Amino acid sequence: MSRSLRTAVSAVLIALACLLVPFGTLAVWAVHGLGDTGRYVTTMAPLASEPAVRDAVADTVGDDLAQASGMDRDLVRDAVRSFTGTPAFHAAWDAGNTAAHTAVLRALRADGERADGERAATLDLAAVTAPLRDRLAADHVPFADRFPVEHREVVLVPPDELPALRKGYHVLDIASFWLPAAAVLFAVTGIAVAACRRRALTATALGTALGGAFLALAIAIGRHLTLTDLPDPSHRAVTAAVYDTLTSPLRTASWLLLTLGLTTAAATSLLSHLSARHPRPATPPIPATPPPEPTRVHA
Repeated sequence: MSRSLRTAVSAVLIALACLLVPFGTLAVWAVHGLGDTGRYVTTMAPLASEPAVRDAVADTVGDDLAQASGMDRDLVRDAVRSFTGTPAFHAAWDAGNTAAHTAVLRALRADGERADGERAATLDLAAVTAPLRDRLAADHVPFADRFPVEHREVVLVPPDELPALRKGYHVLDIASFWLPAAAVLFAVTGIAVAACRRRALTATALGTALGGAFLALAIAIGRHLTLTDLPDPSHRAVTAAVYDTLTSPLRTASWLLLTLGLTTAAATSLLSHLSARHPRPATPPIPATPPPEPTRVHA
């Protein structure tokens, strides 16, 4: 293979590898970050301490409790707002996220024969409110036994959206393995066939950093579009907190890609510069062996 052909093949492979980096990172985050119940609940746990989330919970739950008990709305809201700062609320928050995430995953991972194509992914509120009532009663909270526990289903995913979401989840599940694997394979092969491997390594590192920067920019644009499209501006604080919390691992990954790529490129350039300033001493030529003198037999 000629030098020019090796350079062209290496450039194409490295470009493909760098192009797959942000998409592979996004797929891994979606499947192994959002798609894992334990990681999802751990990621969402800090939201229970966000003031905007606590206010939204106090407004929503306070209205429902006031209508169910007939008590003053402001009084109930203040009581719920105070309750959101207790460990019991954090436990209820984790339980609700666990139940909701499990219900959605069950619907997304169902195959064609078992999928409830005509039923939505729902959550029974009793699975969350019953443990909460028991926890409050164990903590001797007044009127905890009067806390309403109703078997009311909340629609998490409408039935008409399930087929498309299920197909998208399966695509992400496959892409979360093959995109990173293909990126690594293309990068290693591109560096191996390159005529100048040091330059190929530098190009791969810079492309990885560019992919991380592109991913960080996409997250910022997605945040702006998500908050701009909200019909009610009062929900922007809660939505921003949820978006920032969910995308926090993805932002960390994008900055790691950017830092790793720039560091590798700088180190490779530094080594190249040092090698140019201090070249290796030339190996002295090996003297040619003189031909043997003819013997009497040869003569």
